[in-house]
Amino acid sequence: MAEEDDTGIRILQSLRGKICEAKNLVPCPGPNRMRDCFCTVSLDQEEVFRTKVFEKSLSPFYGEDFYFEIPRPFQYLSFYVYAKGVFQRDLSVGKVAIRKDELSKYHGREHWFSLQPVDPNSEVQGKVHLEMKLNELITDNGSVCQQLVVRVIECQGLPLISGQCCDPYATVSLIGPARSDQKKTKVKKKTSNPQFEETFYFEVTRSSSYTKKSQFQVEEEDIEKLEIKVDLWNNGNLVQDVFLGETRVSVKILRNDSSHRAWYLLQPKDNGNKTSKVDDLGSLRLNITYTEDNVLPSKYYTPLRDLLLKSPDVKHISASAAHILGDICRERYEAVLPVVRLLLHHNRLVPFVTAIAALELEQTQEANTIFRGNSLATRCIDDMMKIVGKRYLTVTLKPVLDEICESSKSCEIDPIKLKEGDNVEVNKENLHLYVQKVFNSIIQSSMSCPTVMCDVFNSLRQLATKRFPVDPHVQYSAVSSFVFLRFFAVAVLSPHSFQLRAHHPDAETSRTLTLISKTIQTLGSWGSLSKNKLSSFKESYMYDFFKSFQEEKYIEEVKKFLDEISSNESKESSSVEESVILKEGEVHKRAQGRKRIGKKNFKKRWLRLTTRELSYHKHKGKDSLYVIPIKNILAVEKLEESAFNKKNMFQVIHTEKLLYVQANNCVEANEWIEVLSRVSRCNLGRLNSYHPSAYISGNWLCCKATSETQPGCKPCTATMPANIQLDIDCDRETERIFSLFVSNRSKLQKMEDACASIAVYQGPQKEQDDYSHFTIQDPRETFNTIKQIHEITEQLQEHHETFQKKRSTSAKYGSEQNPIVGKTS
Repeated sequence: MAEEDDTGIRILQSLRGKICEAKNLVPCPGPNRMRDCFCTVSLDQEEVFRTKVFEKSLSPFYGEDFYFEIPRPFQYLSFYVYAKGVFQRDLSVGKVAIRKDELSKYHGREHWFSLQPVDPNSEVQGKVHLEMKLNELITDNGSVCQQLVVRVIECQGLPLISGQCCDPYATVSLIGPARSDQKKTKVKKKTSNPQFEETFYFEVTRSSSYTKKSQFQVEEEDIEKLEIKVDLWNNGNLVQDVFLGETRVSVKILRNDSSHRAWYLLQPKDNGNKTSKVDDLGSLRLNITYTEDNVLPSKYYTPLRDLLLKSPDVKHISASAAHILGDICRERYEAVLPVVRLLLHHNRLVPFVTAIAALELEQTQEANTIFRGNSLATRCIDDMMKIVGKRYLTVTLKPVLDEICESSKSCEIDPIKLKEGDNVEVNKENLHLYVQKVFNSIIQSSMSCPTVMCDVFNSLRQLATKRFPVDPHVQYSAVSSFVFLRFFAVAVLSPHSFQLRAHHPDAETSRTLTLISKTIQTLGSWGSLSKNKLSSFKESYMYDFFKSFQEEKYIEEVKKFLDEISSNESKESSSVEESVILKEGEVHKRAQGRKRIGKKNFKKRWLRLTTRELSYHKHKGKDSLYVIPIKNILAVEKLEESAFNKKNMFQVIHTEKLLYVQANNCVEANEWIEVLSRVSRCNLGRLNSYHPSAYISGNWLCCKATSETQPGCKPCTATMPANIQLDIDCDRETERIFSLFVSNRSKLQKMEDACASIAVYQGPQKEQDDYSHFTIQDPRETFNTIKQIHEITEQLQEHHETFQKKRSTSAKYGSEQNPIVGKTS
C-alpha cells in the first residue's frame, strides 16, 4: 500500500521480522509465579499481529515470523508483552517502542530490548493542525493591548479506543509564569480525524495605564515566557476521559511573524522528571527489517528494467546485469527476490534460470551433489517456487496440515523423548498415517502445479541428463532436490512461514511436523536411489520407521509425479476439485440493505474466502449465513471512514447487495482487499468505477447522486486482469534493484577492476580474494555491462535527488507531510 506525495513519488513501506523470545519477565504475585504470555505488534496503538499464548513461563520462546505491507503513515512500531487474563482483562507486562526514524539502527539483525512500562499517558499517535496570531486591540479607554488568537483546525490519525473511533475534544491553554487560562472545543463524535475549526482568544499583555483588576499580571517583556498547550482527549461520558496527546508551542514564535500555521505531532504527556528509575520488567529479543521504497514514476526505470530483461539473452550469462547483481550480493539472500519477481512478470525467468543452471552444472562434478548448494540458481528457483507456488501449497497441503495441527495425536518415535504412558507402536501408526496422507496429497497434485514451475523443472531435467548422460536417476534428483527438499518438506516443517497456518505450532506438533518432513524428504529422494540402497538417516529410530516405506510402489509413485511436473505437457489445472480456504477471520459486517446508520447494523461475523466463494458465518465452524461466488465479485475497494465513522472498512461490490466489512486493523484490511482483488481480478464484468462512500438516506455520501444504481464516481484501483498468483509491482522491484546496485557500488567497482585486469593481462594480477567471489566468463562483455549499470544508476540517482528536492520544498517543516516534532521555541 502506498502513500503518494505531490511529486508523484510512491512511498511503499513493509515490515518483516521475528519475535524470538522474552526472558526474565516479572513473575505473578502469589505461589504460582508463572505467566501465560503472548506478544503483539502495533503501529502506533493499532495492533496488527499477535503471537500464540506461551503457557507457564517467565522466559517464553515465541519464534514467530511476521510480514506485512504497512498501509499508512506511523510514528512508532511497538511490541507489547501481555499476561493472559482468565476472568479479567489481559495484563500488560511491558513494551518496546521504536520510533520510525530509528528502525534503521536495528535493520536485519537480532537485538535484545529492555521492556518499558506501559503508561497510558505515553500511548500517543496522530497530529494536530493549529493557527496562531497576535492582534492589537484598542480598549475603551484608548490603551493598546495584545490578543492571542488560537485556531484549532483539525486532527488526523487519532487512535482507536476499544477498537472504535474515539469521541475527541481539545483543550487549549495559555500557560505562563503567573497564569494558566484554559478553553475547550466541542466533542466530535466517532472520528479519528476530527474537524474542529474553533477559534479561541487570550488576552496577552496590557499597557501600564490599564487599571481594571484582573486574575493575572503580565509585563510586556514576559510574552516570550508564554506558551500554548493543546491537549487532545477522548470523551469518556460516564468513565474517565482518556488522554490522546499534547503539543506545546511557544508564543515567541510570533515575534518575527504575527501569524503562524503548522501541523504538530502529538506528544506524550510531559510529566516533568523523567529520570526516575524503572523496575526491571524483563527483555524481548526481536529481529526487525523495515523497508521504505521511494518509487519514482515508471518512465525513469525503463533503462534499468530493459537492461535486466536482456539478461537471459546475454551469450555468457555471467556477463548479464541480473547475474552480476547476484554475484555482488552473494551474501544477501533477499537480493535475488526483486530480480526473480521482475523476470517472472515479463515471462523471462525460465530462460534466465536455464542459463544459470547450465553454468552451475558445468562446475558440478558428481551427480549426487546436483543443486545441493546455496547458489544463484538454487536461490532463484527457491524464490520462484515461493512466489508462484503459494496457492499450489495451499491446495495441496493446507487441509492435511490443518488436520495434523488441530489433532492431539502423539507421533514421537524417539525412545529417549517418549513421555510416560506413551506407546511407541501407536505413535508409529499415527506418524505413518500422517506421512501417508501428506505423501498422497503431494503425488496427486501434479495437475495443480503452476506452469512456470513445470517449465523450470523440465529445463533442469534436460540439463541434468545432458551433463550426466550415464546416470539414469539424475533426471529425477535434479527435480526432487527442489520440489521435495526445498518446497514441500520445508512447508511441512514450517507451515506458518508459508501462510498455511496463522501461528508457529506448539512444541509437540512442531516435533510431529519435523518427523513428517524428514520422511517426505527421503521419500522424495527415493526415486533417484537403487532399490537395494538404504536410506541415510542418522537416527536409528527413523531408519527403522522408514523401512515400512521401502517398497517399489513408493519409488514408482515418486517417479510418476516427477515425470508429470517436469513434462512440457504438465499445465496448471484450470479448476480445483476441492474448495480450499485462502483467508478467514473475525470481522464486523454491516447488515446488507440497511438504509440507516446505527450501531446495531454492525455484527461480528466470521468471514471466509475460499478458491470458490466468499462467505460469512455467525461463528467459526457454523453454517454460512450468506455466500458470494468469486465469479460474482465486481470490485473490492476501500470505504471512506466518513461513511460510517469507522476505520479500516472495505466494500465487496457484487451482483447483489453491497457488502461492507470492517477489519480489526489497517494491515488486515489491506490483506483482505489484496487477496479478494487477486482472486476476482479475471472476472468478467468487473467495474471500472465505484463509490468510495455509502448510499444512505436516499443519496451517495461521496457524490450526492440520488440513484442507488448511479455509476461510481471514482476509478477502481484494479481493473486489469492479472495472473491470480502474481501481483508484482515492477517499478518497486526495479527501485529495489537500483538500491542494491548503489549500496554495493564498491563491490561492483572491484568486479569492474577484475574484468579490466583479466582482459589486459589474461589473468588475475591482484590477490585472489579480490576475484574469488566473482564469476567472469567473458571479461570484456562483463566490463561493458558494468559500465552500463554505472551510467544507468547514476542517472537514476540524479532523478531521485531532483525529486527529493521537490519533496523538501513542497513538504516544508510544519506541513501535513512533514509535521513539527516536539516543543517549538
